[in-house]
Amino acid sequence: MKYRWKGRVHSGWSWRRSLSLPVLVMILGLAGCDSQVVYEKNINFQKKRWLISDTPTFRFEIADAQKTYNIYWNIRNTIAYPYRNLYLTYTLEDTLGHTLTTDLHDMLLFEPKTGEPYGGGLGDIFTHQIIALPRHRFDSAGTYQIRLQQYMRTDTLPEIVSVGIRIEEAGSGNY
Repeated sequence: MKYRWKGRVHSGWSWRRSLSLPVLVMILGLAGCDSQVVYEKNINFQKKRWLISDTPTFRFEIADAQKTYNIYWNIRNTIAYPYRNLYLTYTLEDTLGHTLTTDLHDMLLFEPKTGEPYGGGLGDIFTHQIIALPRHRFDSAGTYQIRLQQYMRTDTLPEIVSVGIRIEEAGSGNY
């Protein structure tokens, strides 16, 4: 491709243009890094339906048991989700597979009075990051596992796009 610039004909290639894409990718990559994040994974559901039999499992490594960690639930739902909240149960297991904690969480996804969705939205999909276990301390370094299960009064929970967990080091300003 040739074009004119200040009276000169150029072939379309320049060292500035060839370097701009890699530099842009590197800058965006570094900007997206969060040094506090230890683990983050999300699991998508087929056809935006969370079946009662679906139990997403997340295995992660804890390298330093002296630190405290914030554990979040990541929830993505559409605006057509038929309820204002989501009940889920979680089970945290240690390196030997023993249950350490199990509990029920009730999370509001929509404002009860107005019906406005909480979380960040893009189009009709909303993303929520809800603190589940603030300043959690693990007994020892090793591999741990968290299992999530929807605990609503229906076998198939519609309009849930994905669920996941995020684990980050709890700094002095975090919870």
